[in-house]
Amino acid sequence: MKKNILVIYYSQTGQLKDIVKNIAKPFEAKKEAYDITYYNIQLKEDFPFPWPGDVFFNTFPESYLQIPKEILPPSEKILNKKYDLILFGYQVWYLTPSIPIISFLKSEYASRILKGTPVVTISGTRNMWMLSQEKLKVYLRDLQAKLVGNIALVDRHDNYTSVLTILRWLTTGQKEKSGMLPAAGVSDEEITGSVKYGEIIERHFKNNDLNNLQPDLVKNGAIEIRPFLVRVEKVGNKIFTVWSNLIIKKKEKRPLLIKFFKVYLMAAIWIISPVVLVLHLLTTPIFWFKRQKQKRYLQGINLK
Repeated sequence: MKKNILVIYYSQTGQLKDIVKNIAKPFEAKKEAYDITYYNIQLKEDFPFPWPGDVFFNTFPESYLQIPKEILPPSEKILNKKYDLILFGYQVWYLTPSIPIISFLKSEYASRILKGTPVVTISGTRNMWMLSQEKLKVYLRDLQAKLVGNIALVDRHDNYTSVLTILRWLTTGQKEKSGMLPAAGVSDEEITGSVKYGEIIERHFKNNDLNNLQPDLVKNGAIEIRPFLVRVEKVGNKIFTVWSNLIIKKKEKRPLLIKFFKVYLMAAIWIISPVVLVLHLLTTPIFWFKRQKQKRYLQGINLK
């Protein structure tokens, strides 16, 4: 009997769609063994791409506070089928799973699809996904899904270069290299090479060995933890909590507060972040063992 595989994703730029489809290739290659279904999450009112700058920053408070929008219902075929494995592709917006992903997870459909089913989460991000994954773990636990693996593909360029390239990509639609700036996002080579993770998943799934999947994925490069970026994320979450609640509560001042937030965010990236880096480097000998323990935890799939 064929096993049913569901691939869930939301992709604005097409990058994440390419990633999940590459990871699904080993299953597609064995059509006699697997029935593959793709579910592209769609909002009733989708976000534009490329992003007008004001729209991009204006999504911040709802993104960070995980306020959902209405989604189009999945097909009855998807809702009425029991799946043996789900590949779950998601983006990160403002250190949190994107609004479309949150909208699905908070919908009436998520439990019907995810409950009791093994899930492998897959993200394609600039570089900060770690604490967003922690938030996603909570949703999956509450929906009674079984998280069995995680793959996080990132832009390998330094933090500051990737800020410039991602802003160029999101606001103009240009991913390609231009001038002194490299191409934005996850490299084409890494996207194409992600098929190896699908091979690992398929092998463990076929052998009924999903409990040992994540260590194998980590061993093959599916997860890179940069301790400095974990620190930046922790600081960012504290700051975003203050800003998002302030903007939501002060509705009449929202346009002005969004402008202030934009200025603050740019200052934080270019001024505060280097200070955090210096402090991180200075304290490395003191917190070495703690950071190694943290790294092992974030590479895993368990929830504290």
